[in-house]
Amino acid sequence: MAQERKVQNKPYIDYRRLHYGFFVGVHMQDMEFVNNGFVTPEGESWFADVTQYNPGFSVGVLADLRLGEYFSLRTLPTMHFGQNSIVFREQGSGEISRQLVKTTYVALPFHLKYAAERFNNYRPYVMAGVSPMMNLTVKKQKQLLLKKFDFMVEVGFGCDYYLPFFKLIPELRFAFSLLDVLEKDRKDLLDANYIKFTQSVDKVVSKMVILSFYFE
Repeated sequence: MAQERKVQNKPYIDYRRLHYGFFVGVHMQDMEFVNNGFVTPEGESWFADVTQYNPGFSVGVLADLRLGEYFSLRTLPTMHFGQNSIVFREQGSGEISRQLVKTTYVALPFHLKYAAERFNNYRPYVMAGVSPMMNLTVKKQKQLLLKKFDFMVEVGFGCDYYLPFFKLIPELRFAFSLLDVLEKDRKDLLDANYIKFTQSVDKVVSKMVILSFYFE
């Protein structure tokens, strides 16, 4: 009874069978390395890690299919522009080698969205889904080479805000890769000194935190 009812903006927008929008956002990329302690014939042992997080930019379009009063199915063709700062450290000497990995991902996520009942002009929700991704900026002749394709599981939450002329939706979601994105076949290498970095890592798994603002 303490909650006062207000005039609803866009009262029928959620009853559309199919509606569209676009979104912009920022994200942070991370990589989880499984180092194996490989020792080179020269006695070197290298370990890799991400020591600096660089914000990236995301943009895409939204299509939302209404499944019922509380559920909807979304697809979000997206482009993520970002980078990772990788540091390789030799255990004995402390020598450091750095690599900046720039990425341009094209993603096609599919999400199942569950929204609470609308009250006044807001409606919180949770979502979960999957996101196949392709990296368009894979470059060779680096310490590590990433594969072009990745597949992520995504979970998150947000809130629909009903404004007089459109619906604004801030959303925070977390993405976790299910694949090893490290390319172990380095036939492209011209500098044999780079192979020791690939040999020192068993597995690389990508992660992302994405803050998006949708406009419908």
